[in-house]
Amino acid sequence: MKPKKHKNSKIKYRNLGFSILFTLACIAFSLNYFENINLALCIKKLGIPLFRLLMFIFIGLLAGQVIESFGWTKQVAILARPIFGFSNLGNRCSAAFTAAFISGVTANAMLLDFYEDNKISKLQLFLSNYINQFPAFFLHLPTTVFIVLPLTGTAGVLYFVITFLATLFRTICFLIFGNLYLKTGAIPDEQESHTKSSTKKNKIEKKNWGAVIKKIKSKLPGRITNIIIWVLPIYTIVFLLNINGFFDYLNKTLSTFFTVTIMPVESLSVVILSFAAEFTSGFAAAGALMDAGVITVKQTVIALLFGNILAFPIRALRHQLPRYMGIFSPKMGLQLLLSGQIFRILSIILMGTLYYIVA
Repeated sequence: MKPKKHKNSKIKYRNLGFSILFTLACIAFSLNYFENINLALCIKKLGIPLFRLLMFIFIGLLAGQVIESFGWTKQVAILARPIFGFSNLGNRCSAAFTAAFISGVTANAMLLDFYEDNKISKLQLFLSNYINQFPAFFLHLPTTVFIVLPLTGTAGVLYFVITFLATLFRTICFLIFGNLYLKTGAIPDEQESHTKSSTKKNKIEKKNWGAVIKKIKSKLPGRITNIIIWVLPIYTIVFLLNINGFFDYLNKTLSTFFTVTIMPVESLSVVILSFAAEFTSGFAAAGALMDAGVITVKQTVIALLFGNILAFPIRALRHQLPRYMGIFSPKMGLQLLLSGQIFRILSIILMGTLYYIVA
């Protein structure tokens, strides 16, 4: 086994070398051929965020190893244990859910660690990732709510209520799906009742700190290396596309098409600004048009929901794609990101339609 392990390590570090060289080549090419990119910008907008991302991933992997090795899963999962017990997702997924209130990247890294250790199934990983959109909603809320509400007033309140109800609705659907489907599909070790042998093993691991540290040291470098191999080039390519206006072009193209064919002319500028800039600009335009009596509160809410539906997938590609593909592998990361966005969009359309009918 040792020669095989050594061979795998050599391949892994060779791939890491190729990844670094490819990333540096992309940066060098951009510095030489694109006027709007310089070394200071790369350090500020690429280097520092990339380092921060890798640190959160490292913390997540380390937390997953520590929690599992010391048998702290039940303690960390205590807040959401009844809910995750109902959905048959178990304590490990519940622990990741708790971590998601602090950092989504850390929670995803924990899920990956549990999955690679065969402690949770692929279905449990996917469901947990979808459910973790619920704490993500509250994680980003403080940065937007105090800006949005003064700009749009009642329309802003209704917008947040509708998007929250959409998040809550799909979370409940995922929990019910887990309750119905995971009864026979959950990994045995993830059940609430543990065997005597596993309990004894946990007690030994709690006492043997040296063995736990050795276990972490043997697994953590390889896993973080696998992630870095994909995160570096993907994050860099997305950064270069973004800085050269690729995603802004997609935003404006999509906004022009959908506003002309679907949205009323009065709401055109609201949605376009939501696409072309950050959501703050869209809310500012919406508030101005609403105060001027050009559009009603109901039209403003519907326009902002359309902006949310159409703009967020582009932003997901820009901000979340490198994280998902880097943490989970390109294939699984893309599956998680696209399916999560589809469920998010469907739930917002459903709640927005109900609001349109009722209001």
